[in-house]
Amino acid sequence: MTLPTPSPDFFWTDEPWGPMLRCRALDGLAQHGFTSKQLQLRPGERAGAAWSAAATSVGCSAPRIGRVRQVHGAVVRVVRAHELAQPVPDADAAVTNDAGTAVAVVAADCVPILLADRATGAVAAAHAGWRGTAADVAGATVATLERECGVDPAGLVAAIGPSIGACCYTVGQELLNAFEQAGHSHGRRERWFHRRDDRLVLDLWAANR
Repeated sequence: MTLPTPSPDFFWTDEPWGPMLRCRALDGLAQHGFTSKQLQLRPGERAGAAWSAAATSVGCSAPRIGRVRQVHGAVVRVVRAHELAQPVPDADAAVTNDAGTAVAVVAADCVPILLADRATGAVAAAHAGWRGTAADVAGATVATLERECGVDPAGLVAAIGPSIGACCYTVGQELLNAFEQAGHSHGRRERWFHRRDDRLVLDLWAANR
């Protein structure tokens, strides 16, 4: 299989199950990775063979992965080790500062965001589709890390993973209206929405950054 060439900020590693994409800035701060299509992570599963394989690649066991049932919003859940056996909560981001506990989200076209804090070791995973982006799930995740884990946002390192790009994400006027109704300024909307030929496209990477 020929792998796409990532930007210099990312690199591939060979795992027993296939290739995993990692971020150089996060490397050394937190074990992490973006899985490829070779590893089918079913959103409804808490464990399973694929989740066990993914967990091994980031240095933990499948039962130690904090999951959320993604609902395309901006709710953030704090994951604590003693609560992992409870039902998976509705949310679009998960944070933890429990050593040995991982957090994960599942994304296809939507934006996966991983964050790690240099000082406290706290980590987060967020899922940002257009609804979550409009609702500022990334900002809500940073605020939760600050409030619940004592994180100084200036010390956070973030990686925006593979997702649909501004080259291809054609949207309608209703999305532009939705971002306006969510309170995003005209200046922000001008940076995130662009006209290309007769198409309106949305740059989710820029919006989440």
